Amino acid sequence: MKKTIFVYLLLVSSLFAELKNEALSQKLLDSKIPIVDIRTPPEWKQTGIVKGSITLMFFDEKGAYNLNNFITELNKKIDTSKPFALICRTGNRTKILAAYLSGELNYKVTNVFGGIMYPQMKNPPFVPYK
Repeated sequence: MKKTIFVYLLLVSSLFAELKNEALSQKLLDSKIPIVDIRTPPEWKQTGIVKGSITLMFFDEKGAYNLNNFITELNKKIDTSKPFALICRTGNRTKILAAYLSGELNYKVTNVFGGIMYPQMKNPPFVPYK
């Protein structure tokens, strides 16, 4: 009986979660979903950021992170009950974080695979980070 209830809860919770993997493209930009850039300030300065994106560092320069602080700040900056995208440099960090946010918190997340280094557009709308 306990197993049945657990499986049922797992299935119900997965109905509300959503995880997509998509490259940075005009289609993604046109969707108007918030794009959260989880890189570090030096990375933002090096390449710039996607115009209109929200900068919110997840891993610091030493690779440490505080998941609770990140989720608190994320919820302050965007409506996490609606779809949003995560971007990093190559997509490795966001792949892990997006899967967690979708699977554990039932967020509707798009992982921008390939990160900022692999846009599928000729002139990506990058702007300098200030």
